[in-house]
Amino acid sequence: MAETKPKPKLNKKAVEMAKQEPKVRAKNFSEVALGYTEAEAQEEASRCLQCPNPQCRSGCPVDVPITTFIKCIREKKYAEGIATIKTKNALPAVCGRVCPQEVQCQAKCVIGKMGEPVSIGRLERFLADWERDNGSQLPPKAPATGKKVAVIGAGPAGLTVAADLVKLGHEITMFEALHVGGGVLSYGIPEFRLPKAIVQNEVNYVQKLGVDLRLGNLVGRIHTIPELMKDGYEAVFIGSGAGLPQFTGCKGENLGGIYSANEFLIRVNLMKAYLFPEYDTPIRMGKHVVVIGGGNVAMDCARSSMRLGSDVCLLYRRSRDELPARHEEIENAEEEGLVCKFLAAPLEFFGDEKGWVKAMKCIAMELTEPDAKGRRGVKEVPGSEFTMDVDTVIIAIGQTPNPIIQRTTGGLQSDPRHGTICVNEVGKTSLDGVYAGGDVATGAATVISAMGAGKRAAKAMHEYLTNKK
Repeated sequence: MAETKPKPKLNKKAVEMAKQEPKVRAKNFSEVALGYTEAEAQEEASRCLQCPNPQCRSGCPVDVPITTFIKCIREKKYAEGIATIKTKNALPAVCGRVCPQEVQCQAKCVIGKMGEPVSIGRLERFLADWERDNGSQLPPKAPATGKKVAVIGAGPAGLTVAADLVKLGHEITMFEALHVGGGVLSYGIPEFRLPKAIVQNEVNYVQKLGVDLRLGNLVGRIHTIPELMKDGYEAVFIGSGAGLPQFTGCKGENLGGIYSANEFLIRVNLMKAYLFPEYDTPIRMGKHVVVIGGGNVAMDCARSSMRLGSDVCLLYRRSRDELPARHEEIENAEEEGLVCKFLAAPLEFFGDEKGWVKAMKCIAMELTEPDAKGRRGVKEVPGSEFTMDVDTVIIAIGQTPNPIIQRTTGGLQSDPRHGTICVNEVGKTSLDGVYAGGDVATGAATVISAMGAGKRAAKAMHEYLTNKK
């Protein structure tokens, strides 16, 4: 009787990825996570069970063939692996860094039921970084269709639509209001989480596919959608994001030293205020900074402020259990010195004789019973007011879309409460040939959800253009 070889023991623990030490990284803007070495990627890839019906793929908003690219890593076929990812995802270096895999693909990993799931995002990043070091290969393109498409916004949704449609043979022009491409990837996510060189490399890839990127073009001012369609564009995709900040409405909110998260992050990231005076954009950062909010944007503001030399307190009106930020970002921020004050909200801001904020009155909050959806509300605790000394306040409680496109495009239906453009399940708006996706249609959400919306819209737009006479 033939001897049966014992099955290799399943490693239930994921391979850790090296990071800068907290005390070091809290004083610089270099990338925190350092990525896998080849040996580490091989070891982590070996944990994948290569399921015949992989559930991880069903958790990916852009339908990346996950087990296939992981198998390529195991076999050291790195060029084939990154090509596999790019059949579905034009921005793997971005997604490998900022995508919340823990609640998407990795949440469905079979090994995750027995131990830690396979680190899909870290393996995706490994392949993307390998490609950047070794050169990229452009995929084949379909013959030219003669159809022109305008894409508004060079953020994650717009880049995805542009990449998908140009590969199908359409002529794509992308209009971007800012002086660089990338959208929120460039202005909203700090260098230490997503280096700008990585973003521009991804933007360059989309341009190499044949997309015409026109910077400094604010649609709604320089051109309107009706004008673009008169100029020969047969379809338009709106991916202009959600760049209009929300405020607390508290008295004194217009004092100097109080920033919206948008303004603060644009100054720090896109205008390189963290390198002042080498770059000529200053930003006033006092010793005591309070960041109001609890999402990923709030964490980005808090961690950036600490790197600029401030002591930072995060003020969040719910408890730690309700923090919407990724667990990894909360953990990193606290390792770097962030102090959190939960169940508290601002009431009023006070200024000095020069008009700069110097203090804020707050009130304690308490959680209410969960509603029908399981979400707990909050209410003020009477008589619990307290005052905090502050030098700088950053308000990170959400963003809504800029209404300029809606106001300059007759017949484009939008939500009067949230300002988002109304779309169906594939991104079609109320206007024939006009589609939208990402934050402009959903409100502020994740990069990968915007990309998923872009992929659905691209497919629908291709069918529309193909059938259009």
